[in-house]
Amino acid sequence: MRQFARLGIAMTLMASSALAAPPPLSQTLLSWTPEQQFWGYRHVEDAFPVKAVPKGDYVRRLPQAKHQIDPKWIWDGKAQTMASYMAAHNTSGLLVLKNGKIVLERYGLGRKPSERWTSFSVAKSVTSTLVGAAIADGKIKSLEDKVSTYLPDLKGSAYDDVTIRQLITMTSGVKWNEDYSDPNSDVAQVGISTAEPGINPTVAYMRKLPRATPPGTKFVYDTGETDLTGILVSTAVGKPLSAYLSEKVWKPFGMEQDAVWMTDQGGHERGGCCLSMTLRDYARLGQFLLEDGVAQGKPVTPKGWVADASAYHVKFGSEVEPPELGYGYFFWLMPGGYAAEGIFGQQIFVFPQDGIVIAVNSAWTEADNDKDWAAQHAMAEAVRKALK
Repeated sequence: MRQFARLGIAMTLMASSALAAPPPLSQTLLSWTPEQQFWGYRHVEDAFPVKAVPKGDYVRRLPQAKHQIDPKWIWDGKAQTMASYMAAHNTSGLLVLKNGKIVLERYGLGRKPSERWTSFSVAKSVTSTLVGAAIADGKIKSLEDKVSTYLPDLKGSAYDDVTIRQLITMTSGVKWNEDYSDPNSDVAQVGISTAEPGINPTVAYMRKLPRATPPGTKFVYDTGETDLTGILVSTAVGKPLSAYLSEKVWKPFGMEQDAVWMTDQGGHERGGCCLSMTLRDYARLGQFLLEDGVAQGKPVTPKGWVADASAYHVKFGSEVEPPELGYGYFFWLMPGGYAAEGIFGQQIFVFPQDGIVIAVNSAWTEADNDKDWAAQHAMAEAVRKALK
């Protein structure tokens, strides 16, 4: 099992006292009750510090296709429909695009189309896409550049010889513990560590970590490094990550609603977690990737960037359960396509050869259960089959 591999945050959430009787959010995120999930995933901005990702005046239309689908399939020996799947997996939204047109759009858990839903680690894939945008803008010269070139506070640390490519493929070789059941693990400690004057708290924590293996030799899932990548991008471009995302994607591609991005203790957007958007904007994000990072005819990322980001830079062995077979630049790879993934069932599937995007938001009862992921992939395959 992936030990909560897609989790982008481990902290205690407290509800704002100004809210109209929300469920109390005094427990850690991993132990939220269903009631807390259903409310909290919609209202992250009411419980956390966030920064807005403003939309522009242009909105990319997602027209309804003439033919709508309603797949049926067999999973785990049982007949499945989209309605039964959504009910069984606490799905709050599921939208399918075929060649940019909606062929299926459904909501659950009382969610409205205008309501945002938090992404968890889907944000990681957004962050790596912004690395591509920064390269296209000439703000990052090369993926072979050293991380410490852009974050000089890391000089002299285990990151001194780590390249940006190794950072975004999670092969830095720096020692990291992503165990959420251990309060002393790195992922638990990074968010509560004591900040050093003038240094982002994530950077301050990460630069103290020791080396475990040579850079580029081993894949280790590391949420801290995705946050580090976000800091690197915003440092390189000279503006907040939320503003850069608005400028490069949200406005030019025509997202329908402002997004919000959770920030860390230093006020910096979490590169690894918790970008909240509407279901249709999740689907637009997938369509942006399907269209090779082009917005209104203008390339946002270098030509071929998306294909490279979704290529097999890491191939998994027995350490990761199928259906994921490898890893790209913060993307999970599978037969026929790739996905941005977040725990509790957040996913954007992209199948380039089929022209298909599937956006899913959920509130699973477990953060990272292999059977839940396999069931979701089976649903995606049923969608692909229905669109053949």
